[in-house]
Amino acid sequence: MRLLIAMMKHETNTFSPVPTPLERFRPLYGEAAMHAFRGTGTGLGAYLDLAERQGAEIVLPIAAGAPPSRPVEDEAYLHITDTICEAVARGGFDGIMLDLHGAMVTEGLEDGEGQFLKRLRAINPKTPVAVSLDMHANLYDEVIANATVVTGYRTYPHIDTYETAKLAGKILLRTMRGEVKPVMAWGNVPMLPHVMRQGTDDHPNKELQQRCAAMSGEGALAASLFTGFPHADIANAGLSAVVVTDGDRKLAEELRDELLDRAWVEREAFVYKLEALQQSIARAKAMPGGEGPIVLLDHYDNCASGGTMDTTVVLAEILRQGLEDVAAFAIYDPEAVQQAIAAGVGSEVTLSIGGKMAMPAIPAASPALRVTGTVKTISNGRYRNRGPMGRGVQMEMGPAVVLDTGVVEIVLISRHLEPSDLNCLLSLGIDPSQKRYVMLKSRIHWRAGLGKMAKAVIDCAGVGVCTSDYSQLQFKKVRRPIYPLDLPNR
Repeated sequence: MRLLIAMMKHETNTFSPVPTPLERFRPLYGEAAMHAFRGTGTGLGAYLDLAERQGAEIVLPIAAGAPPSRPVEDEAYLHITDTICEAVARGGFDGIMLDLHGAMVTEGLEDGEGQFLKRLRAINPKTPVAVSLDMHANLYDEVIANATVVTGYRTYPHIDTYETAKLAGKILLRTMRGEVKPVMAWGNVPMLPHVMRQGTDDHPNKELQQRCAAMSGEGALAASLFTGFPHADIANAGLSAVVVTDGDRKLAEELRDELLDRAWVEREAFVYKLEALQQSIARAKAMPGGEGPIVLLDHYDNCASGGTMDTTVVLAEILRQGLEDVAAFAIYDPEAVQQAIAAGVGSEVTLSIGGKMAMPAIPAASPALRVTGTVKTISNGRYRNRGPMGRGVQMEMGPAVVLDTGVVEIVLISRHLEPSDLNCLLSLGIDPSQKRYVMLKSRIHWRAGLGKMAKAVIDCAGVGVCTSDYSQLQFKKVRRPIYPLDLPNR
């Protein structure tokens, strides 16, 4: 048995100013990719485990994944897809396993994954193809039409990336053996669920994903509900569903329609309610301390949704209102990092941090923040995830420092990275469980590694291209009418 396995992942925020060249993907090839992902709790790790258990010959042409940002540069997209398609063209494969995202927009394409799969199918129309996707996929016809089986995450935070790919891979192997004949039904409904309301610990997505899981006992090989990624101004952004059955198209369509109908009924529960920043910080300040930190979510500037990670409005309000014993992760500012490194550990420095990336797509700006503190820690920014999200994956935040102002320990980093794992702070000498407050530039993923320690959570509406206020965004391409932009049928 000969299997081709590859990864291409990017969640595109079309409002983001953060560039997406090939370097942002840090692609790995062949044996280097296998070494990096073998034994990890990732989609690629699952595919490798399945293939090796089968004793298969594995060809892994490329593994490329980039933190969310603006549309992918065409040159980068072509390099990644060319590398995979050239391997496919050489032929001789019994199956193809792809770890994709589903919300990739390029400079020239709204649907990067669908057009890639269409091209792959033109080269090889017969070899079965398994595709695992992120829950935030914005689906198009071409994805389903050119895959044999599609599965999607059922958890957010995404702690089931391994299981999702494993399911897709197992269905593919059964297909190759002639045990099943997958058919898929997909569809979408005109709604843009707010990301802050998509967590699977929360209603309504918790129940919707539970229903997906239950369908596996009712004739579905796989059932996936994709909440979609709303910060992509493209026609098909929004909620969709895919159901895979063994040759029973009618059942697949019935189960798909049930999922979409259930989601539409719950559309108001997917709308996020805003609170003014000053009020949020004041509420946090009034809370009693002890028994774990109060988490302050700077969720408008989450780099895992395409944020610049260099806005300072929430941190400035924390300082203005006099909160103490705070850890803040993190401000992306390579220039400030180098200045702190040059000063050295123990030195007192005054730095202008953040506010260096313009955000023309939103009406608000975030000025730089001038802070004085002691350089407490200097790090190469490398650590390995303890999990449950991305277990075992080597992470890199670039050169990093901790600047201690006396009331806030501010983490400054040189590569965009969301705080989803406890080791992002422990590796820098900060134990968040011992802090009264922890400010995180995150939306939902922080819950995976740090959620259990939180005494309370305060959402902080700062500034950023991941804004939860849709009125700040100019949607020009998404299909209309769409809920809640146009509030149909309320």
